[in-house]
Amino acid sequence: MARRKENKVDLSSFDQAGARVFDNPLVTEVSDSYLEYAFSVIHSRALPDARDGLKPVHRRILWSMYEQGYRPDRGHVKSARIVGDTMGKYHPHGDTAIYDAMVRLAQDFSLNVPLIDGHGNFGSPDDGPAASRYTEARMSREAMLLVGELGEDTVDVEPNYDGSLTQPTVLPAAFPNLLVNGASGIAVGMATNMIPHNLGEVVQAARWLINHPDATLDKLMEFVPGPDLPTGGVLLGLDEVRRAYETGRGVVRMRGKVEIGPIEGSRGRQAITVVELPYGVGAEKVIAAITNEVTKTKRLTGIADVKDLTDRESGTRLVVECKVGVNPQALLADLYRLTPLEQSFGVNNLVLDGGQPRTLGLKALLEVFLAHRYEVVTRRTSYRRRKRQERLHLVDGLLIALLDIDEVVRLIRGSDDAQAAKDGLMSRFGLSDIQATYILDTPLRRLTKFDRIELETEQERLRSEIAELSKILDDERVLKKLVSDELAAVVKQFGTERRTTLVDGDLKEVLAASAPAGPLEVADDPCQVILSATGLVARTAAESEESAEGRRRNGRVKHDTVRAIAHSTARGRVLLLTSAGRAFKVDVLPLPVLPEQAGTVSLRGGMSAAELVPLEAGETVVGLAPLGGQAEGSPGLALGTRQGVVKICAPEWPVRSDEFEVIGLRDGDEVVGATWLADGTESLTFVTSEASLLRFPAGLVRPQGLKGGGMAGINLPAGSRVAFFGAVRTDDPGHGEPMVVTSTGATVKVTPFKAYPAKGRATGGVRAHRFLKGETDVAVAWVGPRPVGATGTGDPVELPAADPRRDGSGFAVMLGPTVVGHLIERD
Repeated sequence: MARRKENKVDLSSFDQAGARVFDNPLVTEVSDSYLEYAFSVIHSRALPDARDGLKPVHRRILWSMYEQGYRPDRGHVKSARIVGDTMGKYHPHGDTAIYDAMVRLAQDFSLNVPLIDGHGNFGSPDDGPAASRYTEARMSREAMLLVGELGEDTVDVEPNYDGSLTQPTVLPAAFPNLLVNGASGIAVGMATNMIPHNLGEVVQAARWLINHPDATLDKLMEFVPGPDLPTGGVLLGLDEVRRAYETGRGVVRMRGKVEIGPIEGSRGRQAITVVELPYGVGAEKVIAAITNEVTKTKRLTGIADVKDLTDRESGTRLVVECKVGVNPQALLADLYRLTPLEQSFGVNNLVLDGGQPRTLGLKALLEVFLAHRYEVVTRRTSYRRRKRQERLHLVDGLLIALLDIDEVVRLIRGSDDAQAAKDGLMSRFGLSDIQATYILDTPLRRLTKFDRIELETEQERLRSEIAELSKILDDERVLKKLVSDELAAVVKQFGTERRTTLVDGDLKEVLAASAPAGPLEVADDPCQVILSATGLVARTAAESEESAEGRRRNGRVKHDTVRAIAHSTARGRVLLLTSAGRAFKVDVLPLPVLPEQAGTVSLRGGMSAAELVPLEAGETVVGLAPLGGQAEGSPGLALGTRQGVVKICAPEWPVRSDEFEVIGLRDGDEVVGATWLADGTESLTFVTSEASLLRFPAGLVRPQGLKGGGMAGINLPAGSRVAFFGAVRTDDPGHGEPMVVTSTGATVKVTPFKAYPAKGRATGGVRAHRFLKGETDVAVAWVGPRPVGATGTGDPVELPAADPRRDGSGFAVMLGPTVVGHLIERD
């Protein structure tokens, strides 16, 4: 008897419980496990398929909804139900991850073509969505284009995670979803970040590529000039876009779209209204950045307030109110630089192509999609032809039976069983097994004369359809034309206009050209700086000599009165003179531009002088003076004080100081008028509170330096004061005859300036207003051309007609003027 061979087992490979133990080095174990994990993340979670543009979680959500019948023609269902079905059947991961992926498919600010029709709060760029138990959803009409051909053997299927069900490996995808909606994901050692495009533009490029497979990238970019973002905005630097389309990688710069205009009822203040935000940026994020820059870093100045007026009717409206006098274009450049109003998008077209991660450019992405569509349409056509051929086979059998229906009936009745009847039909009429079975299963009521007519009609239709389907399968040109026509039908039904504005050129050059370099960006055209009698400062719009001449002849002023005018340029500077004898150099550019309509200018668009210069308590701005070329040829600045002192300050201003004194004042004295002399031929004029007017040639006053205290200008009786000081020209007929306006508060008198004789400096002058009973002094006086009056709030007051009597009494005026000035002169 043969001896049985004994099997020797190494007992050291088992533990005490009898479990098998494998000895594997730690490095090998960790490496193998990590590679398996990385492969799983890349293929099953993070990267989209280049064919349908979906990650597995998105594909499984749509497949689950399609399978459960949550379609556009049916009601919404709870999102939690959809998440539960997807997780239980197809996607064995957390419900939070599934719901987050589902939410993105419903957000119109994330996708150009949302694939889920959401009902409820599905979030915003700033806030997350409501919980899945509070929201409802169903498939969108566009999503049906991705899944609509699933029942026609168009794609392969695979088992689900436990093998109990099947799921599609890819969706048929009737439009280029990946390019249209973009994608993002982080895998192990790699990531994808694809930017959305316009459906119509992408389809046009795809259709061109169908007929021109050798098309160049530049030709395709004629159809797809650049990305089209769901939130609109502006996209800068198409040279970088072309690089991304060529290599699959690049960086594009996005900006919010803004509108700049005055704030209604705000006296000329400007506002920057953001109407479109960069992709992925919310209004709250921008507001938070602005608040941080304004309150903490102090790098953003000139902002008065920020308001979020966004609503469903008007869309995005983020209003950034500028402070008075701030140049909104310069502020906008800072907003782009310091806040999320300008963002970068790093394009990285990493996708799964044939199961392998690849970075593809625009043309390659279109080619992969078209190859997928060719396969889908081919398989769909084969399926439809096969179904029609099978039906035609049955119809042919029925018609054969109908030709000799009596014999068929006798054969069936004479058969012992169904198998014998089937065999008899097959041998007697030459029918196939399928045809014979179908005839036996067909009710006799269908085998009538009328059913025969219907069957013959159906037979012809099926033969025609099979022939058409065969053309598609046999001729590649017909197949491509069908794919092209179907893409065109998608655009016709679901295409939208482009939302994003594209700015061509190199990104660095575009940014350099679009970022204002401060005031130098503004044309240095002539303009006028105006000081109103109520203390408002503004400038006129820079203009050509032709338009300026036309406005000089036709210009009119609404509200307030002009106290002083200084000629300058938009990039120039002027001097503001105060009652304390101080001068401030002020830039012209930040001053608000007076709004003009039909040749009429409103001075209420100006800004308070106190916002321009640091005034002390009780100090006011009393005059203006030009700087630079406009000041050449002048003897200087004429100043008159409350105590009757006159001074002509020579125009020798400090170069390095923006604030200096122009007159040394005595205790209790102040400047009441400061006038720039054009050539020294003007008449210097004082009007006192006891109604005396003194005029004398400016040549009688010797110019002094900044430290000079002036000289006697007019003799004042005890208790009297100067109410007005100015320089008046009598040889300028283009600006009208100068007039003298005096007011006691109850009466106003207007008298031609020529009625007052010239006298010597430091004399008492002549009477300009005879007081009526109860009147004690002159409250307001003014001398100049084209006089107008206004109340303290700037409302116009009608002045009485001119009275030739220089010492006459005034006329009563309702709401007598508290300020007097002249019409604006636009030269």
